[in-house]
Amino acid sequence: MPFRLALPWAARPSRQGVEVAPARRSIGFLLIFALANAGGVIAYLPLLSLLLPMKIEAVAGDARIALFTATVIAGAIAASLSNILFGWLSDRSVARGGGRRRWMAIGIVATVLSFACVVIASSPAAIILAIIFFQAAVNALLAPLLAIMADEIPDAQKGVAGGLLSFANPVASAVSAILVSMSALDEASRYAIVSLAIVACAIPLLLVRARPVPAPTEAHTATVMLRRDLAIVWGARLLVQVAGNVLSLYLLYYFESIAPDQPPLTMASRVGHLLTIAFIIPLPIAVLLGRLSDRLDRRKPFLLGMAMLAALGLVIMALASDWTVAAAGFGLYAVGSAVFLALHSGFSMQLLPNPSHRGRDLGLLNLTNTLPALLGPLLTWSLATPRDFDTLMLVLAGLALCGGLAILAVRGRG
Repeated sequence: MPFRLALPWAARPSRQGVEVAPARRSIGFLLIFALANAGGVIAYLPLLSLLLPMKIEAVAGDARIALFTATVIAGAIAASLSNILFGWLSDRSVARGGGRRRWMAIGIVATVLSFACVVIASSPAAIILAIIFFQAAVNALLAPLLAIMADEIPDAQKGVAGGLLSFANPVASAVSAILVSMSALDEASRYAIVSLAIVACAIPLLLVRARPVPAPTEAHTATVMLRRDLAIVWGARLLVQVAGNVLSLYLLYYFESIAPDQPPLTMASRVGHLLTIAFIIPLPIAVLLGRLSDRLDRRKPFLLGMAMLAALGLVIMALASDWTVAAAGFGLYAVGSAVFLALHSGFSMQLLPNPSHRGRDLGLLNLTNTLPALLGPLLTWSLATPRDFDTLMLVLAGLALCGGLAILAVRGRG
């Protein structure tokens, strides 16, 4: 069925005057949700990838690595716990008729306040506390946001909706690049721009009235199976995400091991351009495969195929001896991993066993995004050296492949 361009707030009133969710959501609503998700990513990506390292370097100087590590670990723990907490609180709001959007609004306000705390932080302890506050605040926004996707987008459209989520990273990366390139801006101005971008992206979704999709009625045995399936997809995503975390932190060091004769600034520039390309290429692929998986009502073959592609890219990176081959391997990995994660988001939402606990369950699933921040560095420290990443890449390839194969054990919806 072709896309229908319709007003996202067009709904069918019931006899009682309450909006009834349509069988399919309009492309307009899907785009509004994708825009809000981009706002959520803008809330954390510029800070964690660029602004926080700059802040820590200014405060800690030569001790920046230790402070950055401590800050990241503290933030990962806060993010893990707060995402579960605010997912559960938004579940309670839904049960009481309040909805999840109020928690999104609270999260936006709290995130802006946390930015102010980061700006005024002038000591290592103050920075760590500010980031803990930030992680709690931004997860008050993100936890109900993703639960809205589970609530209000039908299963038959979760593939394309998941594909649209992949637009968030390149948009947030572009914001990061703009912030850094505008050298005349001071620290407070950069955070003000990020705050405005978050609000602009989130407002359209906040203004659209909630219209939950009726939840399917499950027998007890089916609910037990969904819980088992959700545990499987949790493990599968965790395995794939470990590789993503390692490469996000150590990619520059990997390429320096491949081409040690390149000057550091030249290598950093080349890696930066490669990352830009790697962010963009998966976008149309994720949307097209998401749409195709919706039409075929099958997710597992696409997820397995993308995990295999990611694993192949990592094997090529392990065997590469020059920049061109290594960059091609990373490109294959980036496409496979990005599309896998995009489609996985929609697939996992189909397996949530209880509509009353979607926010909490998605918070538990979010641990697959935060735990790799603790596992990845340990794995790298154990298996890699500054001049040899081959063993590490092969292990990561094995983990990614196991993640894809694990999807085949899912027996529930999708």
